[in-house]
Amino acid sequence: MISYSLFIVDDEKTIREGLTMALEDAYQVEAFSKAEAAIRAIKSNPPDLILLDIGLPGISGIEALDKIKRLCPDILVIMITAYEDIDTVISAMKLGAYDYVVKPIQMDGLEATINNALETIRLRKEVQILQEKYLKENLPCFIGESNKIQDMMEFIDRVASSPDTPILILGQTGTGKELIASAIHFRSPNFKGQLVTVNCPAIPKDLIESEIFGYEKGAFSGANPSGKKGLIEDAANGTLFLDELGDLSLGAQSKLLRFLEEGEFYRVGGTKKLHIQTRVVSATNKNIDAMIQKGLFRNDLYFRIGVIKIKVPSLNERRDDIIPLAVYFLNAFNDKFGRSFTGISSEAETALLQYNWTGHVRELKNLIERGILVGKGPEIVPEDLGIEGKNVNHSGEPYKKESEFPPLPPEGIDLYSCLNSYEKFYIKNALEMAGGNASKAARLLNINHHTFRYRKKKLLSD
Repeated sequence: MISYSLFIVDDEKTIREGLTMALEDAYQVEAFSKAEAAIRAIKSNPPDLILLDIGLPGISGIEALDKIKRLCPDILVIMITAYEDIDTVISAMKLGAYDYVVKPIQMDGLEATINNALETIRLRKEVQILQEKYLKENLPCFIGESNKIQDMMEFIDRVASSPDTPILILGQTGTGKELIASAIHFRSPNFKGQLVTVNCPAIPKDLIESEIFGYEKGAFSGANPSGKKGLIEDAANGTLFLDELGDLSLGAQSKLLRFLEEGEFYRVGGTKKLHIQTRVVSATNKNIDAMIQKGLFRNDLYFRIGVIKIKVPSLNERRDDIIPLAVYFLNAFNDKFGRSFTGISSEAETALLQYNWTGHVRELKNLIERGILVGKGPEIVPEDLGIEGKNVNHSGEPYKKESEFPPLPPEGIDLYSCLNSYEKFYIKNALEMAGGNASKAARLLNINHHTFRYRKKKLLSD
Protein backbone atom coordinates (compact mmCIF):
# COMPACT_ATOMS: atom_id res chain seq x y z
CA MET A 1 0.00 0.00 0.00
CA ILE A 2 1.50 3.32 -1.10
CA SER A 3 1.28 6.13 1.46
CA TYR A 4 1.56 9.84 0.75
CA SER A 5 2.71 12.71 2.95
CA LEU A 6 1.16 16.17 2.78
CA PHE A 7 1.99 19.59 4.23
CA ILE A 8 -0.65 22.26 4.88
CA VAL A 9 0.74 25.81 5.05
CA ASP A 10 -1.88 28.42 6.00
CA ASP A 11 -1.87 31.19 8.59
CA GLU A 12 -5.58 30.68 9.44
CA LYS A 13 -5.85 28.21 12.30
CA THR A 14 -9.41 27.14 11.42
CA ILE A 15 -8.34 26.22 7.87
CA ARG A 16 -5.27 24.29 9.08
CA GLU A 17 -7.28 22.33 11.62
CA GLY A 18 -10.21 21.74 9.27
CA LEU A 19 -8.03 20.47 6.43
CA THR A 20 -5.99 18.32 8.82
CA MET A 21 -9.13 16.63 10.19
CA ALA A 22 -10.51 16.08 6.69
CA LEU A 23 -7.30 14.62 5.22
CA GLU A 24 -5.42 12.85 8.04
CA ASP A 25 -7.26 9.54 7.58
CA ALA A 26 -5.96 9.25 4.01
CA TYR A 27 -2.57 10.97 4.25
CA GLN A 28 0.30 11.71 6.62
CA VAL A 29 -0.44 15.36 7.38
CA GLU A 30 1.67 18.13 8.95
CA ALA A 31 0.39 21.70 9.29
CA PHE A 32 2.36 24.98 9.46
CA SER A 33 1.28 28.58 10.00
CA LYS A 34 4.34 30.04 8.25
CA ALA A 35 6.26 29.14 5.13
CA GLU A 36 9.62 29.44 6.89
CA ALA A 37 8.82 26.51 9.23
CA ALA A 38 7.52 24.39 6.36
CA ILE A 39 10.69 24.98 4.31
CA ARG A 40 12.87 23.93 7.26
CA ALA A 41 10.81 20.73 7.56
CA ILE A 42 11.13 20.04 3.83
CA LYS A 43 14.92 19.99 4.11
CA SER A 44 14.81 17.05 6.52
CA ASN A 45 11.60 15.30 5.45
CA PRO A 46 10.17 16.38 2.09
CA PRO A 47 6.46 15.60 1.56
CA ASP A 48 4.79 14.41 -1.63
CA LEU A 49 2.41 17.36 -1.84
CA ILE A 50 1.94 20.80 -0.25
CA LEU A 51 -1.24 22.85 0.12
CA LEU A 52 0.24 26.37 0.18
CA ASP A 53 -1.66 29.57 0.97
CA ILE A 54 -0.68 32.50 -1.23
CA GLY A 55 -1.38 35.22 1.38
CA LEU A 56 1.06 34.25 4.14
CA PRO A 57 2.78 36.56 6.65
CA GLY A 58 6.55 36.79 6.27
CA ILE A 59 7.54 34.88 3.13
CA SER A 60 4.55 35.00 0.79
CA GLY A 61 3.13 31.89 -0.84
CA ILE A 62 4.64 32.84 -4.21
CA GLU A 63 8.10 33.36 -2.68
CA ALA A 64 7.75 30.11 -0.74
CA LEU A 65 6.74 28.25 -3.92
CA ASP A 66 9.90 29.46 -5.65
CA LYS A 67 12.08 28.32 -2.73
CA ILE A 68 10.32 24.94 -2.50
CA LYS A 69 10.74 24.21 -6.22
CA ARG A 70 14.42 25.13 -6.06
CA LEU A 71 14.87 22.90 -3.02
CA CYS A 72 12.77 19.90 -4.16
CA PRO A 73 11.52 20.17 -7.77
CA ASP A 74 9.52 16.92 -7.49
CA ILE A 75 7.20 18.15 -4.70
CA LEU A 76 3.71 18.90 -6.00
CA VAL A 77 2.25 22.21 -4.79
CA ILE A 78 -1.43 23.23 -4.83
CA MET A 79 -1.90 26.91 -4.13
CA ILE A 80 -4.72 28.22 -1.90
CA THR A 81 -5.99 31.72 -2.63
CA ALA A 82 -8.68 33.85 -1.02
CA TYR A 83 -9.76 35.20 -4.41
CA GLU A 84 -9.16 34.25 -8.00
CA ASP A 85 -6.47 36.78 -8.93
CA ILE A 86 -5.53 35.70 -12.45
CA ASP A 87 -2.12 37.41 -12.43
CA THR A 88 -1.12 35.76 -9.15
CA VAL A 89 -2.39 32.36 -10.31
CA ILE A 90 -0.42 32.67 -13.57
CA SER A 91 2.73 33.56 -11.58
CA ALA A 92 2.24 30.49 -9.40
CA MET A 93 1.75 28.19 -12.41
CA LYS A 94 4.88 29.59 -14.07
CA LEU A 95 6.86 28.79 -10.93
CA GLY A 96 5.68 25.18 -11.08
CA ALA A 97 2.47 24.99 -9.04
CA TYR A 98 0.39 21.94 -9.97
CA ASP A 99 -3.02 23.65 -9.53
CA TYR A 100 -4.89 26.07 -7.27
CA VAL A 101 -8.07 26.18 -5.18
CA VAL A 102 -10.08 29.20 -4.06
CA LYS A 103 -11.37 29.89 -0.54
CA PRO A 104 -13.84 28.98 0.84
CA ILE A 105 -12.48 25.52 0.08
CA GLN A 106 -14.92 22.90 -1.21
CA MET A 107 -13.61 19.55 0.08
CA ASP A 108 -14.98 17.49 -2.80
CA GLY A 109 -13.14 19.67 -5.28
CA LEU A 110 -9.96 19.76 -3.19
CA GLU A 111 -9.87 15.97 -2.76
CA ALA A 112 -10.32 15.50 -6.51
CA THR A 113 -7.44 17.92 -7.17
CA ILE A 114 -5.24 16.13 -4.62
CA ASN A 115 -6.05 12.71 -6.11
CA ASN A 116 -5.21 13.91 -9.61
CA ALA A 117 -1.94 15.40 -8.39
CA LEU A 118 -0.86 12.29 -6.50
CA GLU A 119 -1.72 10.07 -9.46
CA THR A 120 1.17 11.73 -11.30
CA ILE A 121 3.65 10.43 -8.74
CA ARG A 122 1.99 7.07 -8.01
CA LEU A 123 3.93 5.32 -10.77
CA ARG A 124 7.19 6.84 -9.56
CA LYS A 125 6.51 5.57 -6.04
CA GLU A 126 5.61 2.11 -7.33
CA VAL A 127 8.88 1.96 -9.26
CA GLN A 128 10.77 3.17 -6.18
CA ILE A 129 9.20 0.46 -3.98
CA LEU A 130 9.92 -2.20 -6.58
CA GLN A 131 13.49 -0.98 -7.00
CA GLU A 132 14.08 -1.05 -3.24
CA LYS A 133 12.82 -4.64 -3.24
CA TYR A 134 15.23 -5.54 -6.04
CA LEU A 135 18.08 -3.81 -4.23
CA LYS A 136 17.36 -5.69 -1.03
CA GLU A 137 17.09 -9.07 -2.76
CA ASN A 138 19.80 -8.75 -5.41
CA LEU A 139 22.47 -6.22 -4.52
CA PRO A 140 25.46 -7.67 -2.65
CA CYS A 141 26.38 -5.74 0.46
CA PHE A 142 28.90 -2.98 -0.26
CA ILE A 143 30.47 -2.24 3.09
CA GLY A 144 31.90 1.24 3.33
CA GLU A 145 32.00 3.86 6.08
CA SER A 146 34.97 5.90 4.81
CA ASN A 147 34.41 9.28 3.24
CA LYS A 148 35.87 8.05 -0.07
CA ILE A 149 33.37 5.22 -0.36
CA GLN A 150 30.43 7.33 0.81
CA ASP A 151 31.30 9.97 -1.79
CA MET A 152 31.63 7.31 -4.48
CA MET A 153 28.25 5.74 -3.65
CA GLU A 154 26.57 9.15 -3.69
CA PHE A 155 28.10 9.73 -7.14
CA ILE A 156 26.80 6.32 -8.30
CA ASP A 157 23.29 7.24 -7.12
CA ARG A 158 23.42 10.33 -9.34
CA VAL A 159 24.89 8.81 -12.51
CA ALA A 160 22.93 5.54 -12.43
CA SER A 161 19.66 7.30 -13.26
CA SER A 162 20.37 7.26 -17.00
CA PRO A 163 19.34 4.00 -18.76
CA ASP A 164 22.08 4.03 -21.42
CA THR A 165 24.97 6.39 -20.59
CA PRO A 166 28.20 4.31 -20.67
CA ILE A 167 30.16 4.09 -17.42
CA LEU A 168 33.81 3.07 -17.00
CA ILE A 169 34.96 1.74 -13.63
CA LEU A 170 38.67 2.14 -12.90
CA GLY A 171 40.44 0.34 -10.09
CA GLN A 172 42.97 -2.27 -9.13
CA THR A 173 42.18 -5.99 -9.08
CA GLY A 174 40.29 -6.94 -5.94
CA THR A 175 38.78 -3.52 -5.20
CA GLY A 176 35.20 -4.59 -6.00
CA LYS A 177 34.59 -3.29 -9.53
CA GLU A 178 31.96 -5.95 -10.27
CA LEU A 179 30.14 -4.97 -7.09
CA ILE A 180 30.11 -1.36 -8.32
CA ALA A 181 28.61 -2.55 -11.62
CA SER A 182 25.86 -4.29 -9.62
CA ALA A 183 25.22 -1.10 -7.67
CA ILE A 184 24.85 0.85 -10.92
CA HIS A 185 22.51 -1.72 -12.46
CA PHE A 186 20.14 -2.04 -9.52
CA ARG A 187 19.96 1.72 -9.05
CA SER A 188 19.20 2.40 -12.72
CA PRO A 189 15.93 2.35 -14.70
CA ASN A 190 17.21 -0.95 -16.18
CA PHE A 191 17.09 -2.77 -12.84
CA LYS A 192 14.33 -5.18 -13.96
CA GLY A 193 16.46 -6.36 -16.90
CA GLN A 194 19.43 -8.72 -16.62
CA LEU A 195 22.92 -7.76 -15.48
CA VAL A 196 25.07 -9.76 -17.91
CA THR A 197 28.77 -10.01 -17.04
CA VAL A 198 31.40 -10.69 -19.70
CA ASN A 199 34.77 -11.72 -18.26
CA CYS A 200 36.83 -10.55 -21.23
CA PRO A 201 40.18 -12.18 -20.27
CA ALA A 202 38.47 -15.59 -19.94
CA ILE A 203 37.31 -15.61 -23.59
CA PRO A 204 39.84 -16.23 -26.41
CA LYS A 205 40.35 -13.02 -28.40
CA ASP A 206 39.28 -14.65 -31.67
CA LEU A 207 35.95 -15.63 -30.06
CA ILE A 208 35.12 -12.62 -27.93
CA GLU A 209 33.41 -10.73 -30.77
CA SER A 210 31.07 -13.63 -31.49
CA GLU A 211 30.38 -14.18 -27.78
CA ILE A 212 29.33 -10.58 -27.23
CA PHE A 213 27.49 -9.92 -30.49
CA GLY A 214 26.47 -13.47 -31.46
CA TYR A 215 26.85 -15.16 -34.86
CA GLU A 216 24.77 -16.57 -37.67
CA LYS A 217 24.90 -20.21 -38.78
CA GLY A 218 28.01 -21.07 -40.77
CA ALA A 219 29.77 -17.90 -39.65
CA PHE A 220 33.01 -19.77 -38.93
CA SER A 221 34.41 -23.27 -38.55
CA GLY A 222 33.14 -24.99 -35.41
CA ALA A 223 30.22 -22.61 -34.95
CA ASN A 224 26.87 -23.84 -33.72
CA PRO A 225 24.96 -24.95 -36.85
CA SER A 226 21.94 -22.88 -35.89
CA GLY A 227 23.91 -19.78 -34.91
CA LYS A 228 23.97 -18.16 -31.48
CA LYS A 229 22.53 -15.11 -29.77
CA GLY A 230 25.13 -12.78 -28.27
CA LEU A 231 25.46 -11.74 -24.65
CA ILE A 232 24.51 -8.19 -25.62
CA GLU A 233 21.06 -9.49 -26.58
CA ASP A 234 20.74 -11.19 -23.20
CA ALA A 235 21.35 -7.76 -21.68
CA ALA A 236 18.51 -6.09 -23.62
CA ASN A 237 16.78 -3.51 -21.38
CA GLY A 238 19.35 -4.31 -18.72
CA THR A 239 23.11 -3.84 -18.25
CA LEU A 240 26.07 -5.36 -20.10
CA PHE A 241 29.14 -5.42 -17.85
CA LEU A 242 32.46 -5.81 -19.68
CA ASP A 243 34.95 -6.83 -17.00
CA GLU A 244 38.56 -6.03 -17.95
CA LEU A 245 37.68 -4.07 -21.07
CA GLY A 246 41.35 -3.84 -22.10
CA ASP A 247 41.26 -7.48 -23.26
CA LEU A 248 38.77 -6.77 -26.07
CA SER A 249 40.06 -7.46 -29.59
CA LEU A 250 40.24 -4.53 -31.99
CA GLY A 251 37.39 -6.07 -34.02
CA ALA A 252 35.16 -6.26 -30.94
CA GLN A 253 36.17 -2.70 -30.03
CA SER A 254 35.02 -1.47 -33.46
CA LYS A 255 31.63 -3.18 -33.15
CA LEU A 256 31.20 -1.94 -29.59
CA LEU A 257 31.89 1.65 -30.68
CA ARG A 258 29.26 1.38 -33.43
CA PHE A 259 26.74 0.03 -30.94
CA LEU A 260 27.43 2.82 -28.44
CA GLU A 261 27.08 5.50 -31.11
CA GLU A 262 24.18 4.09 -33.15
CA GLY A 263 22.49 1.56 -30.84
CA GLU A 264 22.84 -1.10 -33.57
CA PHE A 265 25.04 -4.09 -34.39
CA TYR A 266 25.34 -7.14 -36.63
CA ARG A 267 25.94 -10.68 -35.52
CA VAL A 268 29.18 -12.18 -36.85
CA GLY A 269 28.47 -13.38 -40.39
CA GLY A 270 25.07 -11.65 -40.38
CA THR A 271 23.56 -8.99 -42.64
CA LYS A 272 20.54 -8.11 -40.53
CA LYS A 273 20.92 -4.92 -38.50
CA LEU A 274 19.86 -5.46 -34.86
CA HIS A 275 18.79 -2.80 -32.38
CA ILE A 276 18.55 -3.14 -28.60
CA GLN A 277 18.62 -0.83 -25.61
CA THR A 278 21.10 -1.60 -22.84
CA ARG A 279 23.54 0.21 -20.57
CA VAL A 280 27.20 -0.73 -21.13
CA VAL A 281 29.30 -0.65 -17.96
CA SER A 282 33.00 -1.48 -18.31
CA ALA A 283 35.86 -1.99 -15.90
CA THR A 284 39.61 -2.19 -16.22
CA ASN A 285 42.76 -2.18 -14.13
CA LYS A 286 44.96 -1.52 -17.17
CA ASN A 287 46.57 1.71 -18.35
CA ILE A 288 44.32 2.41 -21.33
CA ASP A 289 46.32 5.52 -22.30
CA ALA A 290 49.44 3.36 -22.71
CA MET A 291 47.45 0.80 -24.73
CA ILE A 292 46.21 3.59 -27.04
CA GLN A 293 49.80 4.71 -27.63
CA LYS A 294 50.71 1.14 -28.63
CA GLY A 295 47.71 0.83 -30.96
CA LEU A 296 46.06 -1.82 -28.77
CA PHE A 297 42.98 0.22 -27.86
CA ARG A 298 40.86 2.63 -29.87
CA ASN A 299 41.10 6.22 -28.71
CA ASP A 300 37.55 7.02 -29.91
CA LEU A 301 36.14 4.02 -28.03
CA TYR A 302 37.90 5.09 -24.84
CA PHE A 303 36.21 8.49 -24.94
CA ARG A 304 32.82 6.96 -25.75
CA ILE A 305 32.95 4.12 -23.21
CA GLY A 306 34.04 6.47 -20.42
CA VAL A 307 31.42 9.22 -20.60
CA ILE A 308 31.21 8.68 -16.84
CA LYS A 309 34.30 7.41 -15.00
CA ILE A 310 34.23 5.97 -11.49
CA LYS A 311 37.51 5.46 -9.65
CA VAL A 312 37.26 2.75 -6.99
CA PRO A 313 39.68 3.52 -4.13
CA SER A 314 42.08 0.83 -3.01
CA LEU A 315 41.68 -0.63 0.48
CA ASN A 316 44.83 1.24 1.53
CA GLU A 317 43.02 4.49 0.62
CA ARG A 318 39.93 3.61 2.69
CA ARG A 319 41.39 2.28 5.93
CA ASP A 320 38.29 3.26 7.90
CA ASP A 321 36.56 0.38 6.11
CA ILE A 322 39.04 -2.37 7.02
CA ILE A 323 37.53 -3.37 10.36
CA PRO A 324 33.85 -3.07 9.30
CA LEU A 325 34.67 -5.20 6.23
CA ALA A 326 36.54 -7.74 8.35
CA VAL A 327 33.59 -8.01 10.78
CA TYR A 328 31.19 -8.44 7.85
CA PHE A 329 33.31 -11.26 6.38
CA LEU A 330 33.68 -12.84 9.82
CA ASN A 331 29.90 -13.06 10.23
CA ALA A 332 29.49 -14.38 6.68
CA PHE A 333 32.08 -17.13 7.15
CA ASN A 334 30.71 -17.97 10.61
CA ASP A 335 27.42 -18.76 8.86
CA LYS A 336 29.06 -20.57 5.95
CA PHE A 337 31.27 -22.86 8.04
CA GLY A 338 29.09 -23.19 11.12
CA ARG A 339 31.65 -21.47 13.36
CA SER A 340 30.94 -19.17 16.32
CA PHE A 341 33.72 -16.59 16.44
CA THR A 342 32.64 -13.64 18.59
CA GLY A 343 34.88 -11.04 16.98
CA ILE A 344 38.40 -9.92 16.12
CA SER A 345 40.94 -9.33 18.88
CA SER A 346 42.48 -5.89 19.35
CA GLU A 347 45.85 -7.29 18.33
CA ALA A 348 44.40 -8.76 15.13
CA GLU A 349 42.65 -5.47 14.36
CA THR A 350 45.94 -3.64 14.75
CA ALA A 351 47.63 -6.13 12.41
CA LEU A 352 44.90 -5.65 9.80
CA LEU A 353 45.14 -1.86 10.06
CA GLN A 354 48.93 -1.92 9.66
CA TYR A 355 48.91 -4.33 6.72
CA ASN A 356 49.65 -3.14 3.18
CA TRP A 357 46.73 -4.45 1.11
CA THR A 358 48.11 -5.32 -2.32
CA GLY A 359 45.14 -7.63 -2.96
CA HIS A 360 42.62 -5.16 -1.55
CA VAL A 361 39.14 -6.28 -0.41
CA ARG A 362 39.54 -9.70 -2.02
CA GLU A 363 42.72 -10.31 -0.01
CA LEU A 364 41.02 -9.19 3.23
CA LYS A 365 38.12 -11.56 2.54
CA ASN A 366 40.55 -14.45 1.97
CA LEU A 367 42.46 -13.70 5.17
CA ILE A 368 39.29 -13.68 7.28
CA GLU A 369 38.18 -16.93 5.66
CA ARG A 370 41.55 -18.43 6.59
CA GLY A 371 41.22 -17.12 10.15
CA ILE A 372 37.79 -18.70 10.57
CA LEU A 373 39.02 -22.06 9.27
CA VAL A 374 42.30 -22.33 11.21
CA GLY A 375 41.48 -20.34 14.35
CA LYS A 376 40.37 -21.86 17.63
CA GLY A 377 38.35 -18.86 18.81
CA PRO A 378 36.52 -17.32 20.45
CA GLU A 379 38.16 -14.35 18.65
CA ILE A 380 40.37 -14.19 15.58
CA VAL A 381 43.95 -13.49 16.71
CA PRO A 382 46.98 -12.37 14.62
CA GLU A 383 48.33 -15.92 14.25
CA ASP A 384 45.04 -16.98 12.60
CA LEU A 385 45.54 -14.41 9.84
CA GLY A 386 49.10 -15.42 8.98
CA ILE A 387 50.27 -11.86 8.27
CA GLU A 388 52.48 -11.10 11.29
CA GLY A 389 55.54 -9.17 10.22
CA LYS A 390 54.52 -9.26 6.54
CA ASN A 391 53.81 -6.42 4.14
CA VAL A 392 53.44 -3.74 6.83
CA ASN A 393 52.17 -0.37 5.67
CA HIS A 394 54.09 2.60 7.07
CA SER A 395 52.26 5.34 5.19
CA GLY A 396 50.04 6.17 8.15
CA GLU A 397 52.80 6.52 10.78
CA PRO A 398 51.94 9.27 13.28
CA TYR A 399 55.63 10.21 13.77
CA LYS A 400 57.68 12.09 11.19
CA LYS A 401 61.05 10.42 11.83
CA GLU A 402 62.51 7.47 13.72
CA SER A 403 64.27 9.64 16.29
CA GLU A 404 60.88 10.68 17.64
CA PHE A 405 59.98 7.10 18.63
CA PRO A 406 60.67 6.14 22.26
CA PRO A 407 63.65 3.73 22.42
CA LEU A 408 63.01 0.01 22.81
CA PRO A 409 63.97 -1.05 26.38
CA PRO A 410 66.32 -4.04 26.80
CA GLU A 411 63.52 -6.20 28.22
CA GLY A 412 61.31 -5.50 25.17
CA ILE A 413 57.69 -4.29 25.06
CA ASP A 414 54.18 -5.59 24.52
CA LEU A 415 53.65 -3.92 21.14
CA TYR A 416 49.87 -4.46 20.93
CA SER A 417 49.34 -3.04 24.42
CA CYS A 418 51.44 0.01 23.50
CA LEU A 419 49.45 0.60 20.34
CA ASN A 420 46.16 0.24 22.19
CA SER A 421 47.34 2.60 24.94
CA TYR A 422 48.44 5.10 22.31
CA GLU A 423 45.03 4.92 20.60
CA LYS A 424 43.13 5.14 23.92
CA PHE A 425 45.11 8.24 24.91
CA TYR A 426 44.24 10.14 21.73
CA ILE A 427 40.61 9.04 21.74
CA LYS A 428 40.22 10.34 25.31
CA ASN A 429 42.16 13.50 24.44
CA ALA A 430 40.03 14.16 21.36
CA LEU A 431 36.80 13.66 23.35
CA GLU A 432 37.98 16.14 25.96
CA MET A 433 38.89 18.72 23.32
CA ALA A 434 35.53 18.16 21.58
CA GLY A 435 33.53 18.47 24.80
CA GLY A 436 32.35 14.87 24.50
CA ASN A 437 31.05 15.30 20.93
CA ALA A 438 32.03 12.08 19.11
CA SER A 439 31.69 13.56 15.61
CA LYS A 440 34.01 16.47 16.43
CA ALA A 441 36.45 14.11 18.12
CA ALA A 442 36.50 11.91 15.01
CA ARG A 443 37.34 14.95 12.86
CA LEU A 444 40.22 15.84 15.20
CA LEU A 445 41.64 12.36 14.60
CA ASN A 446 40.86 12.48 10.86
CA ILE A 447 38.78 9.29 10.95
CA ASN A 448 35.19 8.43 10.08
CA HIS A 449 32.77 8.99 13.00
CA HIS A 450 31.44 5.42 12.69
CA THR A 451 34.96 4.05 13.08
CA PHE A 452 35.59 6.43 15.99
CA ARG A 453 32.51 5.19 17.86
CA TYR A 454 33.46 1.57 17.18
CA ARG A 455 37.04 2.04 18.45
CA LYS A 456 35.89 4.11 21.44
CA LYS A 457 33.41 1.43 22.49
CA LYS A 458 35.98 -1.33 22.06
CA LEU A 459 38.94 0.36 23.74
CA LEU A 460 37.40 2.52 26.46
CA SER A 461 35.06 -0.20 27.73
CA ASP A 462 37.95 -2.62 28.34
